[in-house]
Amino acid sequence: MHRTALKMSAAAVALLALAACGSSTGDRGLSGAAIGAGAGAVGGAIVGAPLSGAAIGGVVGGATGALTDKDDIDLGDPVWD
Repeated sequence: MHRTALKMSAAAVALLALAACGSSTGDRGLSGAAIGAGAGAVGGAIVGAPLSGAAIGGVVGGATGALTDKDDIDLGDPVWD
């Protein structure tokens, strides 16, 4: 159980590191929220609270994406452009 939780936490951190995809603040906030919600749902499912995990992950990911400058992490244009 602990090994699985550690792997899932590492995956969530890696996904949140990519939260700044996009060329505008809104793009980065939106993609960060989506990535964070997905990672939070997976992490929350491990402890039995996927909805809480998704909500927390979405807020943290969205804030991370919105507060990240375009030049910090530039993975190109988002798929919806």
